Amino acid sequence: MLQNLKIYNYALIDELNIDFTDGLTVITGETGSGKSILLGALSLLLGKRADNQSLLDQTKKCIVEAVFLVKNYGLETFFVEHDLDYEDAVIIRREINQQGNSRAFINDTPVNLTILREFTRQLIDIHSQHQTLMLNHADFQMEVLDSFALQHPLVKQFKKEFSEYKLLENELNNLLEKEKKSKAENDYLNFQFNELESSNLIEGELEENEKELEMLVHTEEIKKNFFLVSGLMLNDEINVTSQLKEVKNLLQKFIPFHEKIKELYERIDSCSIELIDIAKETELFEENISFDPERMQLLNERRDVLYRLLQKHQVTTIDELIKLKEDFSNKIADITSLDEKIISVKKEMSVKLDKLNKTAEKISDNRKKVIPEIEKEISILLSQLGMSDGKIKINHEKKNVLTSSGYDNVVFMFSANKGHEPRELSKIASGGELSRLMLCIKSLIAERNLLPTIIFDEIDMGVSGKIANMIGLILKKMAKRMQLIVITHLPQIAGKGDVHFLVYKKTGDEMTRSLIKKLNNDQRVDEISKMLSGNKASEAAEQAARELLN
Repeated sequence: MLQNLKIYNYALIDELNIDFTDGLTVITGETGSGKSILLGALSLLLGKRADNQSLLDQTKKCIVEAVFLVKNYGLETFFVEHDLDYEDAVIIRREINQQGNSRAFINDTPVNLTILREFTRQLIDIHSQHQTLMLNHADFQMEVLDSFALQHPLVKQFKKEFSEYKLLENELNNLLEKEKKSKAENDYLNFQFNELESSNLIEGELEENEKELEMLVHTEEIKKNFFLVSGLMLNDEINVTSQLKEVKNLLQKFIPFHEKIKELYERIDSCSIELIDIAKETELFEENISFDPERMQLLNERRDVLYRLLQKHQVTTIDELIKLKEDFSNKIADITSLDEKIISVKKEMSVKLDKLNKTAEKISDNRKKVIPEIEKEISILLSQLGMSDGKIKINHEKKNVLTSSGYDNVVFMFSANKGHEPRELSKIASGGELSRLMLCIKSLIAERNLLPTIIFDEIDMGVSGKIANMIGLILKKMAKRMQLIVITHLPQIAGKGDVHFLVYKKTGDEMTRSLIKKLNNDQRVDEISKMLSGNKASEAAEQAARELLN
């Protein structure tokens, strides 16, 4: 329940600090005194959009803070899920700075507005005048059935799973679109890959190919020169190796005379051995090298293939062609994996859809079961509120298409007068009738879904006299099960309150402020007297006020 509300620098409120109790709290005040400002401030705690236009003093920030007692409402799990510190008394704060930016806190821990809304909607329900129009909305009508059937957790889980299913459906559509485009280029990719794969590309082979071709082109010239080299080094009558041998002979006999001569001899001997080895290799190379026209043709053909592939794919090296082949292979693999992914997503969707269908059937059955009881109980309450001939009929049909609400189509039909068939609310119900009907529905829901706090903003619109008194009695009964705060203009309802606050304006220092005060019994008599007779209370009005309070 709402225990305390502090408002600082909001609209016409400079600073306000209100303590609330359980039971029925009524708030009265003249039109324009600022009663709706209280609701506006509370709406900020419910996650309403904020801006700096609501700041009374544009040089200061606005703060709205409330303390809620949440013990025994099973909210501990919420705190664990969102890593928040749990306390039986929860402090919720919303701040708006001079630039219009806002921050929200739960027990001094910053939270985003989504978390704030998710939490506070479990604590408080604000019913303002315009919300009566929600009676005409299919979503609200469906929610009434779900509240009465006590299946909000089941519906919440269904909506979550339905959302997951729709995400899978979008993923499948994207995959199918990808597949459609990929299939069109799959043949092209396979052709390009197979062509490169069958070419058996080897890194650096083009350079090796061109070197070998150069060798074959110059075979005769190379062979001739190597023959000459072999002769000069070994086979001619006068050759390098024989001359080195002569040099060795000249030096050999002087080796004993000087160490340096021995060193030179050994070096020449080493050169001689190396040159003889080179000469023999040269001779062997010359004997083995030969012109091979078939090999030359093969190399030319291979080079043509490589150059054609380079030109076709607009690259300059074989390495790039190999990389391109790998890219084609990866794209083909992606297409293959795309098929596998599509199969996987379809399978997952099938499992999820089967579960959704079963849950939707259960939700639909639960809704259908509670309809007769809702129709009966609302008719009883309408009769108590002066609409003895008022009748509500709830049409329930099953659709062929699964939506986030299941398979159901629900329409509330209403008739206020005897002999008239019920028709859609939006076509026949007046404002006063809608207000009474909404009160009946809220009363029934409150019995089954115990929110800590409900706030009614002029739920008594369009009624007076005896009916106003009956509304007061229904509100009093509701307040035995929860904290009920009612903003009203009717003395019959104000007299039923356990606590009575008065909202009023005060002008000073060239600035108008909205203030609120808790009334004692005498002050309540005076306020209700004014509500009965106008600004100046008469003795008869005072007597009537005391009777209402008693």
